[in-house]
Amino acid sequence: MTETLVHDLLLILAGGLLASLICRRLRSSVLIGYLLVGVLLGQGILGWVQDENHQLEHFAEVGVFLLLFSIGLEFSIDDLKRLGRHFVVGGFVQMVLVFVPVAIGLMFFQMAWRPAVLIAIAVAFSSTVLVFKSLSEWGQSQLPHGQRAIGILLFQDAALVPLLLLLPMLVGTNEAVVRLESTIGQAVAVGPQFVDSQVSGSQFAGSQYVWMILTSLCFVASIVVLRNVLAKWVIPRLAGYRSPEMVVLFTIVSLGGVTLAAYQVGLPPAVGAFAAGLIFNGNRWTTQIDALVLPFRETFAAIFFVGLGLILDPRLILQQPLLMGATMGSVMVIKTAAATVALSLTGMSWRNSFAMGIGLAHVGEFAFVVVLIGMKSNILTELQYQQVVAISVGSLLLTPPLLKAALGMIQEVQPDNITRPLITSIDSAHRQAVVIGAGPIGTRVTAQLETMGKDVCLIDFSPINLHPFTQAGFRTVAGDATDLRILELADVRNCFVVVVSVPDDRVALRILKTLRRSKTTAKLIVRCRYQSNVSTLRKAGADSIVTEETEATLALLRTLSDINQNVHLFNSQLISTNRPVSTNGSRTDADHG
Repeated sequence: MTETLVHDLLLILAGGLLASLICRRLRSSVLIGYLLVGVLLGQGILGWVQDENHQLEHFAEVGVFLLLFSIGLEFSIDDLKRLGRHFVVGGFVQMVLVFVPVAIGLMFFQMAWRPAVLIAIAVAFSSTVLVFKSLSEWGQSQLPHGQRAIGILLFQDAALVPLLLLLPMLVGTNEAVVRLESTIGQAVAVGPQFVDSQVSGSQFAGSQYVWMILTSLCFVASIVVLRNVLAKWVIPRLAGYRSPEMVVLFTIVSLGGVTLAAYQVGLPPAVGAFAAGLIFNGNRWTTQIDALVLPFRETFAAIFFVGLGLILDPRLILQQPLLMGATMGSVMVIKTAAATVALSLTGMSWRNSFAMGIGLAHVGEFAFVVVLIGMKSNILTELQYQQVVAISVGSLLLTPPLLKAALGMIQEVQPDNITRPLITSIDSAHRQAVVIGAGPIGTRVTAQLETMGKDVCLIDFSPINLHPFTQAGFRTVAGDATDLRILELADVRNCFVVVVSVPDDRVALRILKTLRRSKTTAKLIVRCRYQSNVSTLRKAGADSIVTEETEATLALLRTLSDINQNVHLFNSQLISTNRPVSTNGSRTDADHG
């Protein structure tokens, strides 16, 4: 590791830290901060990070793999089986509905058909990593609309390989294999080198497609077998050692092994990372693994998103602001419409489909892979390559605030239709308990419930607050407890008690109303700050209310009583000590002087 690399990494991480602090203060997504820091540090403005040897790409690649691994951990296998056909149809429709109008539009503006087709393929991709990170930040990644959007994005990731296999015919070369790395560290192997160089482009593609189908089927079968082996034999044995170090090392080795295996058989390493997450999905280690990987994932993810900002040259946008702005807007409108139709095919309502479609209206990082191939094959000019990169990064910058605003349009799904991807069913409902609020009081309540032999699930808006509990093996759900879907993920309807331990009475009242809408039969114990709010909380359905004012008053009165008793005891001892002694040695009630 050279001194320049250490310098660049330190600048990126320090810039990411500063951006995170500013974005949290402004209540904005940290992803915007990461991207803007990358633009600031890149060649277009300050030029402090050059990365001429492309060493940062490897660190960015690790961030991508860890994020995709987390997607696999959180994605429900049952949902994949139930909605797999819808994801394939939705993903295919979304890409076609983007590809066709973009290609026709570019050719309408006098662009040759080859670069038009190449750019249309590139902009059909959206960013799985960005959407997952944004949804996770707002506690939406485990909800139905979040999982359907991520499912379509995963289809796009898998579609990268067959699309790359078509590029040799588009380029017009007879090369047997195309093996390129993108400028953001996404190494994609197209296939094994077994085709003779004299084979025509169409024969090459046909042979490679057959090979890809066979290897993909074998890879999927091996993932299913590995998942069952881990769940039934390996994890129960390793769990007995109770060693966090062993969990981390075993997870990293498994992630690296599956990702390398995918690369060796000609699949994208990104698919391997996602498959590794699926292997660990649905067992007793799932939440613990996610918590232990969290620090590494967030660190390398910051490098990845700052790295995306590094490749944008803002001078290109400033030189042609109207052209670039109109092009970016048109692409985002087309992608929103395409994603809306695609998501509606997965069973979502049109309103929810449109809201999530806004979140898919950007150009993803895989576009850089495609346009880089086009530039190196002389299909695209360097200016066209830079324009696609600028549009892509610009749309990535706009996505977090647009997606956050669009999530407010999402209509709640009825409880019977909600999937519960991360909740392990518990046979004895009376053993389950939910604690809302992972502060000091919620922590002590959780510990007490655990000593009582209860299976406790914690809900908190901050994943950071839940991190230590997840490491300890508790079930956790990150999100807003006033959202019925978050409560359903915690399985509140099958609990015997729900403890609401939040410091704001207004929030507690909204949570109570949502709990009643969930039709739970659990006892509702509520923490209340002010005595004046007790009647309101009682009317909202609280079974028991613990008031901070009352408890503080009682504690103060007890303290005063103890002090008063101590004063009386001290005075009596003092009086007893100062009594005069009679001639026979006994104390009398005579004058003390």
